[in-house]
Amino acid sequence: MSPDLDVVVVGAGPAGLSLAHRLAGTGLAVRVLEANDHVGGRMACFRHDGYTVDTGAEQVPTYGYEHTWRLLRELDVPLADVPTVRGMLAVWRDGRAHPGLAHPLGLLTGAGLSVRGRLDLLRLQARIARRARAFDPDRPEDTPLGMGTVADLAAHHHPDVGDFLLEPVVSGFFGWDPARSAAAPFVSLMRAAGPASTWRTYADGMDTLARRLAERVDVRTGVPVDEVVAGTDSALVHTGEGTLTARAAVLCVPAPVAARLYANAPADEREFLSASTFTPMLKVSCLLDRPLSPPSARPVYALLVPARERGRDGVLSGIIVDHVKNPARVPPGRGLLTLLAAPSAMPDLLTAPDDEVVRAMTADAEPFVPGLAAATVANFVHRFPHGLPEATPAALRSRRGFLARASRPVDYAGDWIMARPSSEGAIRAAATTAARVTHLCATRKEPV
Repeated sequence: MSPDLDVVVVGAGPAGLSLAHRLAGTGLAVRVLEANDHVGGRMACFRHDGYTVDTGAEQVPTYGYEHTWRLLRELDVPLADVPTVRGMLAVWRDGRAHPGLAHPLGLLTGAGLSVRGRLDLLRLQARIARRARAFDPDRPEDTPLGMGTVADLAAHHHPDVGDFLLEPVVSGFFGWDPARSAAAPFVSLMRAAGPASTWRTYADGMDTLARRLAERVDVRTGVPVDEVVAGTDSALVHTGEGTLTARAAVLCVPAPVAARLYANAPADEREFLSASTFTPMLKVSCLLDRPLSPPSARPVYALLVPARERGRDGVLSGIIVDHVKNPARVPPGRGLLTLLAAPSAMPDLLTAPDDEVVRAMTADAEPFVPGLAAATVANFVHRFPHGLPEATPAALRSRRGFLARASRPVDYAGDWIMARPSSEGAIRAAATTAARVTHLCATRKEPV
């Protein structure tokens, strides 16, 4: 019996859509199935009354994102549609914001680090620069940092480096617990991405790339997949609307979701799937009647709140000032803040009612943005139970064997495969998977 399609792609995030785009370009019949009613995955946007809110990812670096920029050029997205982020990245310490984090200026102004902390950071940067080629973000398991965690890296340096740089960045942007996540992927990614002064965002929302790709491929939203089963030379994809047969199915979803959907995953794949854990992500968007920001000597687009500053009961790890990041995200004269939940608060917040989440998060944010409560016109909660790949040492140890596996009717793509929590990681994984799937389909001559 002829299959319905050459390839069924499960998931319409950047991995799934870029994979489908590549495969369709080779002449294969491809369909993307997405459970949500919109595309974008963890790069989705929420739009309300003239406000554009990035519910997941926040920026796209100029450097270290070669596959992303190549795809944007292919889609004819002009550079003007991906403007440089305005404002600076800051860290909170001793009652005030210190701008310049991940920026060359920070080494002069401190960016929250003491003089001794800055000197130790310079020594760390020099050591990394001397072995720059060893910090390949595509092969984090091969770096000189080995399987050490972020906490291990911090322990070898002045306390300020861990407390006011490493911990707030990995907690605020990745939702990581420094004691669980490997340092190698983080250091490799940050080295490749360059200083924060070169980071960019999409003018019309972080889902711009996903929306452009979706215009070029066959995408069916609102179609949850219940199960995927591999046969000898085909795959069955079971949905509430029926079953599709394909020469190949590709799971472009977080690893825990892929493990649940793939009914008969081979044993040699399950080790890496099990090790590829994810951290949740929770954000609260605050739509404001005026453009409030954390008080600072320089405009900041993001303020990170270290664990040492937020205290044991603090639920806030950072604040994105969206109207500074890109003024086009809000109506004239208005403001928009995004509050990031701390990893330690996730067990309680992730399942709490929205009104409880909003109360807890905004109460914690008020001291950093005085007047927030009075200026707020609406709040929205955005949850991702599988927010970002945790990139644990266990995942790094089993990654090499996973990448060397044979081609099969069911495959995967996603940033977790690269141990690189970013859209670039997703698109790079999709490029590798596209080559595998194209070769697999070429061996099956019967036309669809």
